[in-house]
Amino acid sequence: MMVAGVGCRKGADAAQIEAAICAALAHKGLATGALALIATSAMKASEPGIKAAAAALGLPLVRVSQRELEAAGARAETQSERVLALTGVPSLAEAAALAAAGPAARLLARRVVVGPATCALAESGDRP
Repeated sequence: MMVAGVGCRKGADAAQIEAAICAALAHKGLATGALALIATSAMKASEPGIKAAAAALGLPLVRVSQRELEAAGARAETQSERVLALTGVPSLAEAAALAAAGPAARLLARRVVVGPATCALAESGDRP
């Protein structure tokens, strides 16, 4: 299962979120059909742009708790001091993707930044 973890600045719109998701996928040569879900932090899940992007892509939006983010954050590859100060994890997008994909997940694409939005890709460890 492939998960897109997303983060954004307050007020980012759906097109900006989708652009970040598409950029992360394009970096790996993948299409949106490869995604099983979109994940973000519980505090960002109410952002209208994130909700609208998930709906536009026809994907479920998973809210990741702070505890789950922090546990997965140890496996993040990107470190943003600003994001760490605001969220308690080095990369919200990477931590959300890894947490939602499960404990054996691996990061497929480090976070990409497109304007006010970020996206990282993770894959669960349950593939043969």
